[in-house]
Amino acid sequence: MDNYQLESELQHLERVLARMAAEHRFPLSYWRTRLNAVLAARLVPSQRSRASRLDELLRALETRAPTVGC
Repeated sequence: MDNYQLESELQHLERVLARMAAEHRFPLSYWRTRLNAVLAARLVPSQRSRASRLDELLRALETRAPTVGC
């Protein structure tokens, strides 16, 4: 991913995951796949920090609703 794509993806994930509930229409595995793609990219430190916060948020959602998105 180029830097523009990374920024767009991070912004989108930040908006969606901040509002997500366990009964969201997309399974959590969908968001995990998208976030893992970002985490696998070459990130600058500020992007790495944002992606890490998103990872923590998504892990909390996965823990709260372990059967959603399987």
